[in-house]
Amino acid sequence: MVTPAEHWTEAPADHDYPSARDYITLLLPEKRARTLVAQLRRAAITRRMAKDILRASDLELLPRDNVHVAADLAKVAAGTPLSPVLLVRGRVLSAAMPLIIADGYHRICASYWLDEDASIPCKLVG
Repeated sequence: MVTPAEHWTEAPADHDYPSARDYITLLLPEKRARTLVAQLRRAAITRRMAKDILRASDLELLPRDNVHVAADLAKVAAGTPLSPVLLVRGRVLSAAMPLIIADGYHRICASYWLDEDASIPCKLVG
């Protein structure tokens, strides 16, 4: 069984990048979104704590019983590792903009419920 501290794959899943692009295009024009996703693909994996990612993004922690968070918690309990998250520094848009979780919000919340201090692998650009 995968332990909570080791519940991540080495690299994001291929389908995470189009999901990130779809989200980023809500905030930026398509061309800029494509550029950021290309940067995310090339970015090295770094690690950040769940609580810090949530604080920097200005997003609320979703409850354990949120359907997507619960599904991710069940994956970890079953030994299925989660995909690293994709992040864009908010200052790409404005100095006052918080961190953008382009893909992986539910995975971050699930990881927080396991251990808020756990190190989450992510790709970070901007």
